[in-house]
Amino acid sequence: MRNILILGGTTEASALARLLAERGERPTLSYAGRVDNPRPQPVPVRVGGFGGTEGLAAYLRQQGVTHLVDATHPFAAMMSGNAVMAARQTGVPLIALTRPAWPAESGDRWTHVPDITSAIAALDGPARRIMLALGRMHADAFAAQPQHFYLLRFVDAPTVPPALPNHHLLVDRGPFDADGDMRLMQDHGIDLILCKNAGGTGAQAKLIAARRLGLPVLMIDRPALPDRLEVHDPHIVLHWLDHATDRGV
Repeated sequence: MRNILILGGTTEASALARLLAERGERPTLSYAGRVDNPRPQPVPVRVGGFGGTEGLAAYLRQQGVTHLVDATHPFAAMMSGNAVMAARQTGVPLIALTRPAWPAESGDRWTHVPDITSAIAALDGPARRIMLALGRMHADAFAAQPQHFYLLRFVDAPTVPPALPNHHLLVDRGPFDADGDMRLMQDHGIDLILCKNAGGTGAQAKLIAARRLGLPVLMIDRPALPDRLEVHDPHIVLHWLDHATDRGV
């Protein structure tokens, strides 16, 4: 009997878990637990970290995991790296289920930066009104550029207020639509969008809104990840699970 471990609290991870549950399988869905009120899942859930590569490898051995699916966020570079190394150490077949990155389209005004540090440095200048679409984990780092107004939108209310001296916080869960995000940007006088290239449809509304309004976007590119088998469709993962021993990792 297969013992599948799915890594990730993403939409893609949930979609795969539902498909497997519909087939009568009971994979374990594991995520870091950064969202206070996650959506219910039809499969067993594990919350928390593993303790690096060695901890994940030990878990795979102890639990008798037969297949590993990395469906973590595209920016969870450390977890994805740990998954590749743990799979190699244990011989457990690994596949990555990811969402495609957003491509720039006609009318987009994107400036690319490689990471959060570079994004902060790029804001060194006169005061602007910024929609900071990075989630709560990185918001406080932008206190290094206190001259700006920051519009924040979090899935859950923070236990401690953001350290940004001039900000407005919204607590809301997507998916959002472009018309609503256009109104939001206009209501707050936003003149710059700052976000990660997370991909997917649920968070794309802000980019469509920025394109329609002619607003610039400071886009943080995805981190480099180790070589691995990567697909974008959970149905392809199902096929891989049925033929993993033939195709390898």
